[in-house]
Amino acid sequence: MSKITKLLKLKDYITLTGTTLGFIALVCATVGTREFLSLGFFLCTITIGTDLMDGFIARKTGTVNKIGIELDSLNDSLTFGIAPALLTFQAFKTGTIYDYVLMGGSIIFALGGILRLARFNISEEEGYTGVPTPLSGLFLINFFYANYFFAFAMGGGGDSGLTYPFPMISNILIPFFLIIFGWFNITTYITFGKKGKNVYKLFFLLAPLCPILGIIGILNPNFLLSMIIALFFSGSLLIELIYILSGFWIKYRQGREK
Repeated sequence: MSKITKLLKLKDYITLTGTTLGFIALVCATVGTREFLSLGFFLCTITIGTDLMDGFIARKTGTVNKIGIELDSLNDSLTFGIAPALLTFQAFKTGTIYDYVLMGGSIIFALGGILRLARFNISEEEGYTGVPTPLSGLFLINFFYANYFFAFAMGGGGDSGLTYPFPMISNILIPFFLIIFGWFNITTYITFGKKGKNVYKLFFLLAPLCPILGIIGILNPNFLLSMIIALFFSGSLLIELIYILSGFWIKYRQGREK
């Protein structure tokens, strides 16, 4: 059996960098303060970059290997499934019996991502079936930051902004979003083109702005800037939902052609 160091290529070390960031995000979730939760989601946005980069390097250098495929799936299950689910639970829990619904939604979201990745590894079909885990993880990131910056603005910034409660409607909706996206991950009613094509265009559009705006949040922005950023993340949520609905349409059109 070969040594691990001989099996790993450059792109595998990039994958492991993302895995490390995902683990740190879990630590941030266990701390549970809004500052650390924001840091955890921020790290998850960075892992979107490492996920794109390792695949790009693997294709350009011709270093696609079996261990890399397995590492990528294990990494994605952590960074786009388990970590965002736990961070979301900590961010939106209310200390009431409703938290059990939120916990159930978080578990379903994480399991949906894991099951989708397992199916993807054995699939020989062209294109993506179900919502890719990076896209579902990005949805939770956008949802958190939309609420984070809205609360920061309404609380007047500083410590008050970091303790101002999230809108009640968000606390009500988030368990259902978690459950729905858990189903989106594994459903066969959503299809997105050929592998490596259109599905990542949305990531290139939205993902780079998430860490940039996350850094701005650390700098204690004023009311106007906080509201503008909150609107950006809210708009990103809408774009993602429209994109996912297009997956239903693609699947429907393919069925009609058959």
